[in-house]
This record gives sequence, structure tokens and C-alpha cells, in this order.
Amino acid sequence: MTAIRPFTIDIPQSQLDDLANRLQRTIWPNELSGVADSYGVPNERVRALAEYWLDRFDWRALEARLNSYPQFVTEIDGEDIHFLHIKSSRADALPVILSHGWPGSILEYLDVIAPLTEPESADAPAFHLVIPSLPGFGFSGPTRSTGWGRDRTAKAWVELMSRLGYQRYGAIGNDGGSMISPEIGRIDPERVVGVHVTQLFSFPSGDPAEFEGLSEDDMAALAHLQWFHDNKMSFNTLHSQQPQTLAFALSDSPVGLLGWNAQLFGESLDDDFVIGNVAIYWLTGTAGSSIRFYYEDAHVAQQPAAPTETPTGLAMFKGDFQSIRRFAERDHRNIVSWNSYDVGSVQGGANDAAGHYAAHEAPEVLVADIRSFFAQLS
Repeated sequence: MTAIRPFTIDIPQSQLDDLANRLQRTIWPNELSGVADSYGVPNERVRALAEYWLDRFDWRALEARLNSYPQFVTEIDGEDIHFLHIKSSRADALPVILSHGWPGSILEYLDVIAPLTEPESADAPAFHLVIPSLPGFGFSGPTRSTGWGRDRTAKAWVELMSRLGYQRYGAIGNDGGSMISPEIGRIDPERVVGVHVTQLFSFPSGDPAEFEGLSEDDMAALAHLQWFHDNKMSFNTLHSQQPQTLAFALSDSPVGLLGWNAQLFGESLDDDFVIGNVAIYWLTGTAGSSIRFYYEDAHVAQQPAAPTETPTGLAMFKGDFQSIRRFAERDHRNIVSWNSYDVGSVQGGANDAAGHYAAHEAPEVLVADIRSFFAQLS
């Protein structure tokens, strides 16, 4: 049950042919004129992405790129866990586990593999990378049991790093991975040297005193958070309450899946990245199982009462969720690095959400921050 088995991606051509057929037979929804994206993702954007998926996207090229990295599958706590495992040639390399979220995938981290494992400078830290597909996501396949939220996933990642023989390691995360990674540090404090994330999801407790003396930037971050809650949180509510109801549509229609997932892919992102992520969900049959992560997190019996203690670093990007340090320090006692970046990727309006996939959008900036954070811990 603890065996680690080599894995190769090989999607049958019949699946790709069926996908093309479904894309060609899409029934497009009626749309009001002149409303832009106020009612949700507009037809124009989804049509353009669907046409790219059908006519220009090369799954076999992406498949070959993924297969160029060592991949494995192992069973942990009754579930198959797929992961990339890329070792540095450096003897002093630090193992790290990198966690994605929804609607992302392991694709988020492909552009940082080379600079993290084999830095050009001998003075720069090097890392052994473990990049798993979350339970119920992508090549890990649909989950077969309940409870796979951040806590159970974090426990599985601790087991995975033990199974790989790593006695000292770091945790890196984005989106859902930014919720999982701090829990890894909480669960395994003796071995986790540090946690690096791109968001610290800490929110106001309701105490009015928390707002006294907040900076102008923090107030702007709160205003954007309120806008997001009022305009873009339907996915969270539905995933948290009725993921199985939505799963029928996402599992039967590739354009339905594309429209739903594309709402959280910034308009500035390249089409290959957007389609590549959506294609992984479609071809692995995990469109429905992946969104159960939200349900499981929303139905945990008890939240942690104490803050995390592991050294924590934040690299946040303009256009993405803006963490507020006062709230974050309530939940994370040992924040040792806090950096904010504007990499100029914000091109559209509020719906653009640029910067959320920093490992793809600004890999050099993120890699530099990761290096700096772990260097100060050594």
C-alpha cells in the first residue's frame, strides 16, 4: 500500500476525439446584449477559448512536457496521489512540497521547476521539488472517500514527504495550496523549516477594534475583498453547499467546464495555460471531485484554535487577493517575510484577477522571493 509507482500520462485518442466532437456540438446559451460580464463570464470569452481548444491547443505537446518530468503515484489514506518529483543535482538542496488549488493544477509550477532545482548561481538556494495533484484533482483521479479538505490533504502531504525519505523540508502553496501549506507546518513542526505562500487567507473577526488605524492600502484591500464577495463568490457558495449538483454539468460538457473554471482565470493569462488546466480536469474526470474540496473545508467540525508557529513568508501580487497583516498575524504567529509585488500583469478590469498564478505569470519574481525566504531560515 505504500509503494511508489512510476506514472506516465497517456490519454487515449478516443477521449480526445470525443472531446473534439463535444466542442463542435456545443449548444451556446442566450445572452443579453450590452451587459459585458455583469451577468457572469460572457459568451465572447468562452467562445474564443473553446475555439482555441478545438483548433489550436495541442494536448499531446502538453502531455509530452509533463512526461518529461519524473512522475509517480502512491496510495495514501485510501486515495491515489499523483506527483512530480524533480531532484536537484545540488547536495545542499532543500526538499519542498508545492501545492496548487482550484481551478489550477500542477501546471501552475512548471515554469519554476528549472530555476528552483538548478539555479544558475551557486550562491542561490536549490530545491528538490515534490509537486502533487491534490486528492480528487487531475491525475490523482476522483476521490473515493469524504473529508478531503485542507487538513486531511496536509496530513497526506506529511506522509508523502516521509515516504520519500525527507526529514527536513519546506511547504509552498498558492490558492488552496496557501491553505494547505500552513497546516503542513502545524502538523509537522519538527520537520517543516518554513511555509511560503502567495495568499494568507485571514479575514476580519467582526471586532470593530480590528479596523482602527488600518492603512489606506489595507482599507483598499478590504474594499476589494468586499467587491469579490458581492460579485464573484457564487462558485464558493455552490461548491461548499451542492458540489454534486454542479458536477452533472461540469462532467458532461467541456464548454460548461470551461465557462465555470474560466471565471477565475485572469483575462491576461495565455490561452494555452487556461485550456491546459481545464483540459486536465476534463480528461481525468475530476471536474466534479475537485470542487468537493470546498464542501469538505466548509463542513469541518472544528477550526484550529491556535495560530501556526512555523516561519511563514508571503509573496502577494497586485490583482490577486490582498492579505492584511494585522489579520494574518492573528492566525500565523511567526511571519518572517511579507512582500507585495506589482509585475504589470493587470490589464483588464476587476475580473482580470491577474497575479493569482504568479508561478506562471511572474516566475522570476516568485522564485527570487522563495529563495530569499528559505535562505534566511538556513
